[in-house]
This record gives sequence, C-alpha cells and structure tokens, in this order.
Amino acid sequence: MAKLRLLSRAHVQEIITMEGAIGILEEAFADFAAGNVTMPVRTPITAPEYNGLSLFMPAYIPGLKALGAKVVTVYKDNPAKFGLPNVMGTIILLNPETGAPVCIMDGGYLTAVRTGAVSGLATKYLARLDAKVHTLFGTGVQARTQAWAVAKSRELKRCLVFSIDDDEKKQAFAGEVTKLTGVQTEVAKDAENAVRACDILTLATSAKEPIIDGSWVEPGTHINAIGSHAPGMRELDTATVVKSKVFPDSTEACMAEAGDFQIPVEEGAWSPDSIAADLGEVVAGSKTGREADNDITLFKSVGLALQDMATASYVYREAVERGIGHEFEF
Repeated sequence: MAKLRLLSRAHVQEIITMEGAIGILEEAFADFAAGNVTMPVRTPITAPEYNGLSLFMPAYIPGLKALGAKVVTVYKDNPAKFGLPNVMGTIILLNPETGAPVCIMDGGYLTAVRTGAVSGLATKYLARLDAKVHTLFGTGVQARTQAWAVAKSRELKRCLVFSIDDDEKKQAFAGEVTKLTGVQTEVAKDAENAVRACDILTLATSAKEPIIDGSWVEPGTHINAIGSHAPGMRELDTATVVKSKVFPDSTEACMAEAGDFQIPVEEGAWSPDSIAADLGEVVAGSKTGREADNDITLFKSVGLALQDMATASYVYREAVERGIGHEFEF
C-alpha cells in the first residue's frame, strides 16, 4: 500500500530556503526551455455564488521526477465570513513511475517563496552586475519574498519600499525586510523618486491600473513585474513595456493572462513579436539576456505550475531525508 506524507505550512517553512528555491528553479526553467516539461495552461473554475475562484495547475518535470498539481483558491469573502485566508493553496505530488500519491502539502508559503525565487532567478540573469538599489512596490506577504530573493541575487546596499498601506505597516515591513535580508530598507516618500533611484524595480501589488510611469524608468533598470496576472489588470504602463527588452516566464501564459501585455497589444503600441526571449531560454543559454548596461530589462511573470512542482519536489525530498512531516498508509 502506498505511503503518503503530509506536510503543513510549518513543515514547508522549516525546509525551504530561498537559495534552494532559486537553484531548483534554475534547473526547471532550463528544462522548460529545452522542451522537457509538460505543463498545460492553468484551468480556472469560478464559484460565483460564493465569490470564489479555483485554479488548477498541473505539471510534469521528468528531470526532477516531479509530477503533480497545485490547486489555488481565491475566495474574497473568507476573512470576513469565515476567518480564513482569501487565498489558499494545496499541492499534491505523485510518483511518476506509478502514479501513486506520495505527498500532500500546504501551498501557501511555498507559492510565495517560489514566486520570489523566480524574480531572484530573473534578477540573477538580467540585472546589471553592479546593481545596488532595489525599489519594491508592495508591502504584503509576496513583497517580503521578493525582497528576500533579489537580495540573494545581487549585493544590494539599499532597498526602498512603497505602497498604499498606512505608515505604521510600511515602517514595520521595512524593518522586517532589513532583518531578513541584511539590506538597509526604508520607506520611500514618493513613487517617482523611488523608481528613478533604483537599479532593480519589483512590482508586487494587486493594482488594476498602472502604478508607474515609463518616463520614470532610467536606462539600465531591471524590472520584475509579478503582481498582475489577469486580463484587464496591469501594474505597468504601455510606455514601460515599449521601452524594455521583455523576458516573460512563458510567452504563451503571459499573452493569455497578463493585462500588462494584452493592453499594449490592444492599443496597437506593442507586439509580442518584440519579446526578446522567455526566461528559460536565457537560463539555458540559447538566447541572450541583457546586452548592454543601459538596457531596460523587464521580467514578467504570471506564475507557472513548473515552479510549484519543482519547488514542491525539492521540499518533499528534503522532508523524506530529514524525517519531517506525517507519513501514513493511504
């Protein structure tokens, strides 16, 4: 009879490191570029009577022996009505040789880390080597792992944070990031100067309309845009997309889901034909990333199931080796 390992959020937090996540995603994205990953486009199912959305995200990465799926639910009434998070994630891993389930784990913290890790990977390959200042829009859970990952990819001297949250929350977030990363972090006074001051700009918000102006973005900037992931929503204005060398996590997924790209296309201002390469192609060395110090590079991510399966398989292997979690006959 198959044995199943159950991993809670606390178990995942005990195991996962940002360095480990960036490393495993580096291998996974190279496999993706080589055509060695099976990953259908995510399937959404709405439950409008409960103001809910479920997203089903399967993938198979033979090189990592990672097979499974993540289910993400977004139920906006949960906090007020049930005291539950509005976003929850559950991951199931299967044995690729037998198809038997081997692990069920909480996907909430893992999703935040893997999303940060892919920005860390993009920063590693696309940001200037001498990048020192990171500006981060957003002060939520996801913004924290973005700050963590970027700090692992460049030797930063300073981090600026900006959001629409109240001053108390922003100051607390800045203190937390300083402690987590060792990088002096402070709250920016205004958006424009924060963008102009940075070498690396990360957008991790729930904005539906552009939150930056392309004229603010200085030559040489690298941008990680990860907040908006639905048609009609965007953090970037058209000018920023047009002036950048663009590197999606997946062109197919971004063109299907990212308003950041869809809206400039609808305006007739930009074409996906101008995309420089998918991130995996740069990681694999088959396409060129940054070519000059004054390039503006833009990494756009909507999140891919391969990130979840690669990271989850890493967590599962570590859990087995270290005896973490609860194992039972299934």
